[in-house]
Parts: sequence; C-alpha cells; structure tokens
Amino acid sequence: MKFCQTSHRFTHSWEQVSAGWWQKYPNENAPHVVSVDVINHEVDPKTGIIRTERLVACQQNVPTLIKKIFGADDVSYAREIVEVDPKAKTFTVFSRNLTGSDLLAMEETVIYTPDPTDSTKTLLTQEAQFTALTRFSSYVEDFCVKRFRDNAAVGREGFESVLNRLFAGKQAATL
Repeated sequence: MKFCQTSHRFTHSWEQVSAGWWQKYPNENAPHVVSVDVINHEVDPKTGIIRTERLVACQQNVPTLIKKIFGADDVSYAREIVEVDPKAKTFTVFSRNLTGSDLLAMEETVIYTPDPTDSTKTLLTQEAQFTALTRFSSYVEDFCVKRFRDNAAVGREGFESVLNRLFAGKQAATL
C-alpha cells in the first residue's frame, strides 16, 4: 500500500471554487474524461449538507499486453461521492476506481476549504491510497503514485483555467 498527498492554494474564493468545480469537465487538461453522470443527489434537511454520487468514465491508454492478459478495456470507471457543507464551508470529494479494483484499488479524498489567512483564496488537500494486489505490488504502487502526482498537477492546472475563465475579473465579494 502506498500513499500520496498533495496540496494547492487556489487564487479564488471557496464560493467560486465550489461553484466552478461542477463545471470543471470538459477542460483542455482532462481530455481523458469521457463522461460524468449523476447517480444520486440529495440535501440533508437538518444539516444542509449536499451529497452527490457520480459515475466518472475515463478513456485510458491501456497497453495491449495488459488488455490481453487482464481483459482490460479502454474506458474505466470510478465512483465519486461529493459532500458540500455550506455552513462549515467544506467541499469534499471521495473517489474510488471501479474498473480493475481487483488488481489495483485507488481511493482518493480531496478537500477544499477557505484559506484561513485570506478569504479570497481556497486550500486544497488531496490524498490518495494505492493498493496493488499482485506480486509486483511495490513496483505497481510506486508507478501509480508517480503518475498520480503528475496527473494531479495537470488536473489542478485545468481546474485553474476553468476558474479563471468563469470568474475572470470577479471579486469573491460579488458572489
């Protein structure tokens, strides 16, 4: 089992990041995301917490040998649970791969919170856990951690471009 953690500071308010997050696909940095479908959506009437469950489909570059050995497909799926607490100002995304999870399980948690030192900015913390179920597990997990770090950086850049496009010139106070 391997872990990876990253963090980032967006130059947009929590309100902007929370609104923009729902519009982050499609973007030029994530052409591999084929579709995002909402499976369930509910609001807790007591707490006001919004909970959305989604199915994310991604086009993968699976090597031909892997396809033949494991019967892998070019499209993989992940389950995503999003919880937004507007009172506490937390936006949390839990993701887990569905495709290939019997060989490699990946769980990710992303949390967006207002920057306590500057309310016009938002902090992101991102953690991922990889568990490979193969005798080459250490190699596979190391590879996944490196690829995750690289893809996380590209994903943040893509999301920043979406936020900049959506909120160019808008101050946080105007929302």
